[in-house]
Amino acid sequence: MKRILAGDVGATKTRLALFAVSGKRLLLEEEKIYRSERHRGLENILQDFPGKREKIDAACFGIAAPVIGKTIRFTNLPWVIDARSLQRKFSIKKLGIINDLVANAYGIAVLRGNDFKVLNPGKIRKGNAALLSAGTGLGEAILFWDGKRYIPSPSEGGHVEFAPRNKLETKLLQYLTDRSGHVSCERILSGEGLFQIYQFLKSSKRFGREPAWLRERMREENPAAVVSREARLQKSRLCMMALDIFTSIYGAAAGNLALHVMAIGGVYLGGGIAPKIFWKLKDGTFMKAFKDKGRYSDFMAQIPVRVIMNERTALLGAASRAKEYLEKNI
Repeated sequence: MKRILAGDVGATKTRLALFAVSGKRLLLEEEKIYRSERHRGLENILQDFPGKREKIDAACFGIAAPVIGKTIRFTNLPWVIDARSLQRKFSIKKLGIINDLVANAYGIAVLRGNDFKVLNPGKIRKGNAALLSAGTGLGEAILFWDGKRYIPSPSEGGHVEFAPRNKLETKLLQYLTDRSGHVSCERILSGEGLFQIYQFLKSSKRFGREPAWLRERMREENPAAVVSREARLQKSRLCMMALDIFTSIYGAAAGNLALHVMAIGGVYLGGGIAPKIFWKLKDGTFMKAFKDKGRYSDFMAQIPVRVIMNERTALLGAASRAKEYLEKNI
């Protein structure tokens, strides 16, 4: 029985799994999750992974970085991956490294209906689709429809410049520019970005002051998680406003991506943030910004929008791609 090693390698965590190939099915044999920042690199993690002892016929890793050539440098992690070194060191017959959003895109094809939650049912049509994922960073991928199937394609659109749509967002842009220079969409649509929006609102002193209890929680916990939680509990106006702005900008960015690639096949929201704030995404703020495209507003309303709830999507996509290496002798 042939075996496949798959990985979803992100700036926050790395998920590895070993699968056995049984006909058209993949049977999970081993899985382990690692905190990425606690390790020197992927090779170091693979050394610890129990499944490395098995004979590996094919492997695929979805990496949170632009994949160009055989040496890959991470965007939000001080790692460098050398594909040739990995292949030699772990005796992998066929090895592929793809962008993590491309892995997510491959994973969409193997998910089931209950792995998604619908934000906008839209009109189901065959055509290009798009994927936008906010988490530690902001990733994008395009799913090109070739008339028979979807072909995932990478994008680094998360690093395009942020374009404000109103006076408040213009002030937010100026605030962030003063602190970091270049302001990409990722600077805002990420966990750190949500906290930066909160900091901006707090600094203006027009939207209320930060109480001592909230300041203490920000020090003790992940600030973005605190903002999200206190917004849901409606305990802090600053947190509620920060999440509202975040959600609106997220919706606008998703709408822009849909127009860029003519995503009549739908828009998918992946990453770690969307499932956690689905309660907020569905209150209308996201879709209002998504559809607000002037003469194209009616067109946008017809595009299906779904949130991916399965946190293993990229892992399953990488495994599916590795299986293709065997089947098609890639």
